[in-house]
Amino acid sequence: MAAQTRSLVAFAHVADVEASIRFYADLGFKVANTVVPEGKTAPVWAWLESEKANLMVGMSSGPIDASQQAVLFYLYYDDIKQTRAALVELGHAPGEIKYPFYMPGGECRLEDPDGYVLMLAQI
Repeated sequence: MAAQTRSLVAFAHVADVEASIRFYADLGFKVANTVVPEGKTAPVWAWLESEKANLMVGMSSGPIDASQQAVLFYLYYDDIKQTRAALVELGHAPGEIKYPFYMPGGECRLEDPDGYVLMLAQI
């Protein structure tokens, strides 16, 4: 019998956990848990969640090279036009909405502070 995966959560290494928390808050994520090492004031790890979406971010042990980010994160929304407009109002720069054959509701691209590519798509 094959293994039965019950859940999958991405873990992204980031340069600044607090900056990532602020960025992902604009996408609806809330902090569910953090780790702040003894003697430190800033978290080195955080668990973020928004409805059925979960993401872990942790302090990278080395520099983040945005050109080496080889994973796309797809985030789904009820209204992609409204979501894009809200992000623009918050000072983000999502790309134009495109309508490829596999996403007739539309999708647009947004990069997080570490260069991870987020594809924002309509359900």
